[in-house]
Amino acid sequence: MHNIWLYILVMAGVTYLIRVLPLTLIRKEIKNRTIRSFLFYVPYVTLAVMTFPAILEATNNMWAGLAALIAGILLAWFGGSLFQVAVLACVVVFVLELIL
Repeated sequence: MHNIWLYILVMAGVTYLIRVLPLTLIRKEIKNRTIRSFLFYVPYVTLAVMTFPAILEATNNMWAGLAALIAGILLAWFGGSLFQVAVLACVVVFVLELIL
């Protein structure tokens, strides 16, 4: 427990460097299409990586979560609103939790 301040200091330093280094090292506009495309998709990939496991582990049965995910994707693909997708996913999980 005596190293807690060292851990906090290292964590703060790493967080600070990750946010400040790009600002200090990259001063011009990035013109490379590959790098710009990569930077454009980073937030979406990060959100997907954090959300996908949570969807499967949020239910008592992984298959219910997977079925709700597939149903939500299909409804969203065919133009369903965010509210409709959320309600459908909840209903699918509820029904499958009762059955399974």
